[in-house]
Amino acid sequence: MPRIALVMHDSAMLYESAIAAEVFGVDRSDLSSDGTWYDLVVCTADGTPHRWLPDLPTTAYDGLSDVDAVVVSSTDDLDGEGDPTLSAALVAAHARGSRIASLCTGAFLLAAAGLLDDRRATTHWMHADALAERYPRIEVRADVLHADEGDVLTSAGKSAALDLCIHLVRNDFGVVAANGIARRLVVPGHRQGGQAQFITAPAGPRTQDGLAPTLEWARGRLDQPLTVGDLASRAGLSTRQLARRMHAELQTGPLDWLHQQRIARAQELLERTDASVDQIADSCGMGTATTLRRHFQRAVGVSPTAYRATFRLR
Repeated sequence: MPRIALVMHDSAMLYESAIAAEVFGVDRSDLSSDGTWYDLVVCTADGTPHRWLPDLPTTAYDGLSDVDAVVVSSTDDLDGEGDPTLSAALVAAHARGSRIASLCTGAFLLAAAGLLDDRRATTHWMHADALAERYPRIEVRADVLHADEGDVLTSAGKSAALDLCIHLVRNDFGVVAANGIARRLVVPGHRQGGQAQFITAPAGPRTQDGLAPTLEWARGRLDQPLTVGDLASRAGLSTRQLARRMHAELQTGPLDWLHQQRIARAQELLERTDASVDQIADSCGMGTATTLRRHFQRAVGVSPTAYRATFRLR
């Protein structure tokens, strides 16, 4: 029976904490082949039962010394440096062989403890840039639902916490148990794609200064075969000058920007219209449905059809 600790720190958030408590704290031994399930203990700073989970066994952070896995809930304090006592307890638990997992922004607490250095990790896409900037040794992946480095795991934003928890069940009890709990929670056992499909399309420049008029002109012509030369000519710049300006103002190059805009247009049309994939490919300048499918899958992580099934506005 795996013993697992749910860390409820001072800035813990309810949604992700409830997900972990539901998956690991409810006896589902009928789903496992050996008739066991998790032995869940809640860990708070001083061992006082948490107000959201008052009926679960509770211990202080030093209780992390006696568990097989640790799950750190998300945090709404992204500017803090973390609790040194918690950081030390996490590092010690990891050194003793415990798996350490974080839910959503809980990755910031693992990062503060140094547990994500030189590893792949993810967090909510809205905070991925902040995580990467503050902790440059981490390979931050904003496009995945969870990152599994074996002994350290991280989940993307919000509901991706459930994806990671089911992934842990799959690792510990097998596919049948993971699919069984997914059915009971009325969710897929494994979701297609990654977090990229939920990221808001890149916004345009905030002012009409600089390149904004050129970029707006281009957005109105995404169905046409625009080139970097076309953008440069419209902006009154050389192609080299245009590239420098776009990297300075938008942190991307002209071709990458055009590609992002075409994908964003395809997403909008998939959500808001009944147009066929062929028609959408033509409207966003991808030429053919085959080309659109290839680039869309690479950028968003799912096919255009799967994206429409998830996000179509009715």
